[in-house]
Amino acid sequence: MNTFKPFGAIPSERQLKWHKLETYGFIHFTVNTFTNKEWGYGDESPKIFNPTDFDADQIVSAAAAGGLKALILTCKHHDGFCLWPSKFTEHSVKNSPWKDGKGDVVREISDSCRKHGLKFGVYLSPWDRNHADYGTPKYIEYFRNQLNELITQYGELFEVWFDGANGGDGYYGGAMETRNIDRKTYYDWENTYAIIRKNQPNAVIFSDGGPDIRWVGNEHGIAGDPCWSTLTKEGRYPGIGADDTEVFSEDTMVDAWASDTDLLNHGDRSGKDWVPAECDVSIRPGWFYHSAEDDKVRTPENLFDLYLKSVGRSCSFLLNLPPTPKGLLHDNDVKSLIGYKTLVDKFENSNIILNATLSASNTKESNEFSVENMIDNNPETFWSTADDGSSTWIEIRFEEEQEFNIIGLREYLPLGQRVDSFSIDILKNSEWKNIGTYEAIGARRLIETGLQKTTAIKITFGSQVCPAISQVGVYKVKL
Repeated sequence: MNTFKPFGAIPSERQLKWHKLETYGFIHFTVNTFTNKEWGYGDESPKIFNPTDFDADQIVSAAAAGGLKALILTCKHHDGFCLWPSKFTEHSVKNSPWKDGKGDVVREISDSCRKHGLKFGVYLSPWDRNHADYGTPKYIEYFRNQLNELITQYGELFEVWFDGANGGDGYYGGAMETRNIDRKTYYDWENTYAIIRKNQPNAVIFSDGGPDIRWVGNEHGIAGDPCWSTLTKEGRYPGIGADDTEVFSEDTMVDAWASDTDLLNHGDRSGKDWVPAECDVSIRPGWFYHSAEDDKVRTPENLFDLYLKSVGRSCSFLLNLPPTPKGLLHDNDVKSLIGYKTLVDKFENSNIILNATLSASNTKESNEFSVENMIDNNPETFWSTADDGSSTWIEIRFEEEQEFNIIGLREYLPLGQRVDSFSIDILKNSEWKNIGTYEAIGARRLIETGLQKTTAIKITFGSQVCPAISQVGVYKVKL
């Protein structure tokens, strides 16, 4: 494999590990859970935070049962309330009645994640509507002190998550005013990121500007088609798409990034850096729990559709699960989550590729790059060709007619995103019939073809260099 040269931008080791997770969860939980709000103003008393039945194991075990591989906890949202007993503020669980001020939500969730085999990540809002110094250099010192607490006290993290909403109206220690900041310079992001790199070298950093993982440009859990894992990071930072005069509220936040949405949603084929997208969405209409939404929980079928439109477009699927004021996941959320896992398992088990015979336009050098590598369930092997890849193909033949409605492909990511486009044909009445042409493969591509019947499938690749395809699958699942 040393004969190959990577094409374009390639992922780092931390990004390769992240790609393998595919699906993981968000936990939005704070004073908003008790005020029935989505965004707290910052003037909420810590005394309202009292989840009397809080059970980290119930939350984490439900996530694990739903097939999620990790959880990210909103340790501090825009309201500034801290779910851990931070040394640098009184606005935290240490001044709540929960466990007589001795509790630590971050500790309990992180410990439970490790108990149940899930990875753990943290969300720390750069904006703080409570802190009196927000908008001044003194706040940056405070923000970094909090960041340092989270990345040094709770074990290994897989992701550190930064929101792009920064600046607007707030309590600010009683000032009750609007404060705007220069999102490009205020946080001195490079030096802030350096704190994470030093203490959590394996953690990916998320924001709408990267540097490791980018926002997909919406909160619907849907990636663009195509969605390239590349763009150019230079000049990007959290909140880049928003006008610096924008006063953020929960109603205007997403619209503020409208100018940047297309790039975030689709990526840039010619981008200089590997910055894949994360597709975030809540299992309910809101990000925090509201009892009025108990009958509005997403169905397993809807979640599976989002899986196809996120993981199936080379992104990750980040599903939010908001605990109730008791500190538990609602039964409706758990039921839907487990139903979703059932559908994903049914889909994966429907792969009929092992019943097929594979052939290709040609194979590079030796059996080291055989077509069999695409069905050996080993992500470190792949099929490739001897030519430049401008018109190469694989053929999948069955002894008897088969039904399918999804085609799956994966590229060998250490060599980059090599395939520009590909088309799918099926054999009908002894002739090839095209059923679709697409762009981009990446970590995983799942193409919904509609129900098809055939004895043979041909996938033709167009690229500037030889392809490196690590997996192909043919599936039939009820959509």
